[in-house]
Amino acid sequence: MVSKSSQIVITGIGATTPLGNSFDAIGDALQAGRSGIDWCDIGTFSRQQQHVVAQVQSVNLTMENAVVSPSWRIDKSSRLEQFAIVPAAHALADAGIQPSSCTFEQKNRIGFIAGIGAEQLKDWERDFLDGGHDVFHAKRQPSLVHRAAQILDIHGPAATVAAACASSGYAIALGKTWLETGLIDACVVGGCDVLSPTALAAFHNLRALSRRDDNPKKASRPFDQDRDGFVMGEGGVFFVLERSDSALSRQSKIYGVLAGVGMSSDATHMVTPCSDPVQASRAITEALADARLSPADVDYINAHAASTPVGDAAEAGAIRDAFGAAAMKIPTSSTKSMSGHLISGAAAFEALACLVAIQRNIIPPTINLDTPDEDCLLRHVPHHSISLPVRVTASNSFGFGGSNLCLILKEAA
Repeated sequence: MVSKSSQIVITGIGATTPLGNSFDAIGDALQAGRSGIDWCDIGTFSRQQQHVVAQVQSVNLTMENAVVSPSWRIDKSSRLEQFAIVPAAHALADAGIQPSSCTFEQKNRIGFIAGIGAEQLKDWERDFLDGGHDVFHAKRQPSLVHRAAQILDIHGPAATVAAACASSGYAIALGKTWLETGLIDACVVGGCDVLSPTALAAFHNLRALSRRDDNPKKASRPFDQDRDGFVMGEGGVFFVLERSDSALSRQSKIYGVLAGVGMSSDATHMVTPCSDPVQASRAITEALADARLSPADVDYINAHAASTPVGDAAEAGAIRDAFGAAAMKIPTSSTKSMSGHLISGAAAFEALACLVAIQRNIIPPTINLDTPDEDCLLRHVPHHSISLPVRVTASNSFGFGGSNLCLILKEAA
């Protein structure tokens, strides 16, 4: 029986991102306002060899205290598989959970939920270039989430969530539900995505990407009047969620509390958000209600703001609608100005950014915000982080196609 007084807490974090591969490294980058965006070669079907993207520069291959199946060769695995399994394994180790030391029943009570988009896209690309023989055959590996669970030696329920740019946030929300219902005792949640020529071409053709190529580090400029699209990124971020009574009994470190979740949908267009902010606003108000908090209780808003002309303005309107008079008092920033847009992994990365804000009592900046757009009126934090007490944060994720999500993360008591 789940205690009504028990909260859902975050006890483990693992990350592989353009801003670093640990909570501290990412925190340092966010606090310093350092960009992970640059010219990179990701392979291409066109003559252009270099693209402005936020690329993961290295993967922690040592695995340190993380434990995975001895049959898994990290150096032989795909990039997407590395972005899922490495941070997930580190999150379990960070939480002090070693499946190899767990009983059969304990392993059966650890779930795994990953927000992933087109997980086979790189395989399809490779198969296409090789002549098209290998993608669909009986000897293919299981889906990424089930393969990851197998390699991590956890055997609770496992699921993939696809909600566009909000995918990893939906995974976090679902993990909260599984824990609250008592289905499991711990859950690895998060998401990942990988840069690919096909995805880059698709978003380019949708005119969703920035075409600013004079200075890559200035290309992502959420809320700025000169923004012209987002910068694609890649990476993976995973957390371990537990009920607070379980975490306290194990004397686990608690990074923060997942206090509230709100979701809605307003499918209007593939890349253009609904002009009416009512549903995006409702996701925020429902998250606050789930957390039993008021707008005035929030100390920091991590905006989804990807640097698109329509999307940023629509979100600013939703924030003003949901938070009312408090909207102009709460510091708001978009860390995509530094990390780029991790697509399926974006919501998890930004939840991590909120935990950085809570742990360090800082507000990460929106870099490149030289001239705030009048349609994006909020309390912005341009260029440099600021030091303020942070107890409660709201993290927005508004996916292409109409998947709206807000997570409320707060300081552990």
